Amino acid sequence: MSDVAAIETFVKQFKELKSEIAKVIVGQDEVVTQILISIFSGGHSLLIGVPGLAKTLMVNTIAQSLGLDFKRIQFTPDLMPSDILGSEILDEDRHFKFIKGPVFANIILADEINRTPPKTQAALLEAMQERAVTVAGHHYKLSLPYFVLATQNPIEQEGTYPLPEAQLDRFMFAINLDYPSFEEEVQVVKSTTNDESYKINALFSAQQIIDFQHLIRRIPVADNVIEYAVSLVGKTRPHSDAAPELVKTYLDWGAGPRASQNLILAAKTHAAIQGKFSPDIENVQAVSYGILRHRIIKNYKAEAEGISEEQIIKSLF
Repeated sequence: MSDVAAIETFVKQFKELKSEIAKVIVGQDEVVTQILISIFSGGHSLLIGVPGLAKTLMVNTIAQSLGLDFKRIQFTPDLMPSDILGSEILDEDRHFKFIKGPVFANIILADEINRTPPKTQAALLEAMQERAVTVAGHHYKLSLPYFVLATQNPIEQEGTYPLPEAQLDRFMFAINLDYPSFEEEVQVVKSTTNDESYKINALFSAQQIIDFQHLIRRIPVADNVIEYAVSLVGKTRPHSDAAPELVKTYLDWGAGPRASQNLILAAKTHAAIQGKFSPDIENVQAVSYGILRHRIIKNYKAEAEGISEEQIIKSLF
């Protein structure tokens, strides 16, 4: 199949996927799109929202509709790295045998990732970056495709361990979940308080997802679009000459080169789901909020004056 025909197939399947997810998830259209963009770009996502906004249900539904193996890890302050990666035990023949932990799945839901100490957070880092884990000196490859979708509760800050910047940077998207609208909440209450259950059909296979990931990487991008993405990221660095006044006043640190790479990859996927064969500047702008939000570090002045990350990112366009 030619790449042009493959993009057309992808558009059709993506629409079907969105309507399959909508059987269970009411509204949250933009959030679902961003998670799917990160999956087809091969990146991880961090979902930030208060309890009860169906973060866990959303990830579970997406995993089912993609036909992927799904595991959930509930992060707690006493969780150890071996609880995630797995451990070696002595079997009845007195040989060491490796029992795989929940990290060995296609989609990992890292629930409340900021509840666990840095040692356990770091155990997930190798899996996220290398798609492999090392246990007791043995190197184990993880089955592809592999995604970590982590959730974080922005309210309770007691007993939490904020994610280190190096790990935040590994997440392609940071996605904010808002409360549903009045109509959506009415629909949610109606559908969750009756006795009906919805069957989610698997519309993809693991190999199809890998093929679409390769297809998206083959999409050509004009030099001016790449230069725009790189200059957009460059403007977030307060010590750079290109940085606007707003950035110099309100930011301590800007985004690194990984942000530029992710902007282009996500822009390619954003273009592909609209049936375009190459991304333009609008596609880069459309994905920039989710990609830059967690990579810029505001100073105390921004906090004091209530300047949001979104305002700063918008000023860069």
